[in-house]
Amino acid sequence: MSDDNTPVPAVEPIVAGLKGRCPRCGQGKLFAGFLTVGEECEVCGLDYSFADAADGPAIFVMLIIGFIVVGLALWMEVSINPPLWVHFLLWIPLTLVLCLPALRLIKGVLITLQYANKAQEGRWDRPQ
Repeated sequence: MSDDNTPVPAVEPIVAGLKGRCPRCGQGKLFAGFLTVGEECEVCGLDYSFADAADGPAIFVMLIIGFIVVGLALWMEVSINPPLWVHFLLWIPLTLVLCLPALRLIKGVLITLQYANKAQEGRWDRPQ
């Protein structure tokens, strides 16, 4: 059941992350470079200093793309049995072509979800 008093986010975090947009307004750019997160949103002024995706995007990309490429390489090896140079010629460029865009997409999604869920660094609760 939904509570009527809960605020509805103005921006869908996954859509904003996939588009590389600001997690608060959905208009400004999230990235200053290909994978470099900007300083702040040029539209709403949100400070991006909270954004720390760490190694999460790289791990997701390695697992997803690795599963696809290794599965295709194994299928090709069993079905066709090509020489080793054919594997190098096919799978190394395919891995790069799939990993680079996926890394930016997943990093954007993780940062916008981090903002939407108010994720912060873990802290110890100490009695006062």
